[in-house]
Amino acid sequence: MEIYPAIDLKEGLVVRLSQGDFDRSTVYGTDPTAVAVSFARQGARWLHVVDLDGAKSGKVSNLSAIEQIVGHFPGKVQVGGGIRTLEAAARYLERGVERLVLGTGALTDPDFLAAMLKHHPGRFYVGLDVRDGRIAVSGWIEEAAGDPRETMAALAKRGVAGFVYTDILKDGMLAGPNLEVYRDLAGSLPVPVIASGGIGGLSDIIALSEAGVAGAIVGRALYTGAVDLARALSVSKSGSPGETAC
Repeated sequence: MEIYPAIDLKEGLVVRLSQGDFDRSTVYGTDPTAVAVSFARQGARWLHVVDLDGAKSGKVSNLSAIEQIVGHFPGKVQVGGGIRTLEAAARYLERGVERLVLGTGALTDPDFLAAMLKHHPGRFYVGLDVRDGRIAVSGWIEEAAGDPRETMAALAKRGVAGFVYTDILKDGMLAGPNLEVYRDLAGSLPVPVIASGGIGGLSDIIALSEAGVAGAIVGRALYTGAVDLARALSVSKSGSPGETAC
């Protein structure tokens, strides 16, 4: 299982939201590049970067900060938030972003999704942000129709390479992930699923690995010190806090 340290950007700052509420944000850094470099020094091979302003507005809003992150982080970067046109997608891919995470655009604009599958197959996952069993879009402010599991199954059949599934009510709360949902998704979908939301300790990372997900996004727990990234990376490979990663 891959660990994805999260860098959420709001007006150029590194923040974390509580349950997706823009009015409940905590600033954890003023230099996103420095945060990315610190994660790299601890062994991170991937970063999960979210343009929160873009997710809310539907437009790329933190491109300069993301360019700096990509330029200084030696691993791979996946980016989400506000990517709703082919032009926006191309801007990121041309600047070295490895993978895009499409939310609102992929879920509400069939033509956009079809174009992405045609022009950038394998270069994006679809992100489903779910609150009380309903899919949230537009920065978690609005809702989209459809059952999350059925939506993911249909998208996988169309050729979507993987998913990022966020349980909004767990996000930023450090109270543990929704393991039942992740077991179900990992066991029923033919493509990888990355879990997001609720990780509060190493035991949660072990549990997600056992649930069969391909990756886990860790945010607030890294910034508060509840999770040590180097140990999390070791645990994700070995399956136990006391073992050494291979």
